[in-house]
Amino acid sequence: MRLFLQQLKRLFIPQNKEPYLSLSQLLGFHPNDVKLYEQALTHRSSHFPDGKRPHNNERLEFLGDAILGATVADILYKHFPNKKEGFLTSVRSKIVQRETLNRIALEMGLDKMTVASIRPNSHNNCVYGNALEALIGAIYLDHGYRKCFKFVKERMIGHYLSLEKLARKEMNFKSNLLEWGQKEKLRIDFELTDIYSDKNKNPIFHTTVSVESHPLATGTGYTKKESQQTAAKKAIRRIRTDKNMQSLITELKRQSSLKPEGAPM
Repeated sequence: MRLFLQQLKRLFIPQNKEPYLSLSQLLGFHPNDVKLYEQALTHRSSHFPDGKRPHNNERLEFLGDAILGATVADILYKHFPNKKEGFLTSVRSKIVQRETLNRIALEMGLDKMTVASIRPNSHNNCVYGNALEALIGAIYLDHGYRKCFKFVKERMIGHYLSLEKLARKEMNFKSNLLEWGQKEKLRIDFELTDIYSDKNKNPIFHTTVSVESHPLATGTGYTKKESQQTAAKKAIRRIRTDKNMQSLITELKRQSSLKPEGAPM
């Protein structure tokens, strides 16, 4: 318990004794309810030596995820006044995806502030991105939407992202998933399972992506490529968040390691 409290003390009461200096520098303003921010930066893996668990950041993460989505939509709507809904949705997805949030969280230094008893790995590498979302939830409860908007626009996007460059960047989820499968020595397959038409007679493609013949996710789109990208995006999210799928992948990797070298995947 003493070690846990010391970690929080180093964050919220720095050695120079100025109250909340570290957090205030990160946020750009002084917090009112410090306990909210303590909770936002406390991962669920944290626990006291006696086995008791402190309040963790999962509820604040839930709130922050929704606030971040609304705030980014607000910013993009005003920044790109002549762009269509599909464009805005695409850019928002690139900002709120886990890779982007994790990178921003690390560059902000949240890895040094977050209290956790686990080390991020390929299955739980969203610890710091989740903490960033929880931090946004804490800001909302402590100071309201306007402060959230300013924090996201100035502290996050203004410091760490270029909206113009991000808008031009194409997310290739299929390539990322295939690279992951190659790295983990697991076979990834994309199968076009259906083609049908919408009410305007436009063709809609339906794709299923699987790992070692186990279905991962499905996706639809107006082109085969779009359906594959949608399926790959869902599959990546499931690999990172679905504990049952993570257990299956662990078993598939174990089985793969037992295969003789040169045998087909």
